[in-house]
Amino acid sequence: MVLLEMSIVPMGVGESVSQYVAECVDLVDKSGLDYEVHSMGTIVEGELADVLALMRACIEKMAEHSDRVTCAAKLDYRRGKSGRLLAKVDSVEQKLGRAIKR
Repeated sequence: MVLLEMSIVPMGVGESVSQYVAECVDLVDKSGLDYEVHSMGTIVEGELADVLALMRACIEKMAEHSDRVTCAAKLDYRRGKSGRLLAKVDSVEQKLGRAIKR
């Protein structure tokens, strides 16, 4: 399983890009993969082929609005482990002995 953190933005469309981000989040939501949206990107959990295909779809969606698209992505591949979207944060909380802001 893979955790993919991605931030994909069309360039040259102005300062506010939330309307475009919403289009990508819609694709993510419809993918059926587990995900979390945060203020600087989206984290998706799934099989490598599925998360890469989703990232590609998001990039192509942004390319509908701009001739140039920037993508920052980070992958965490770990064989045989799933549910890490929440489990990694839970582990930190356990070590701290308290809940943290989510």
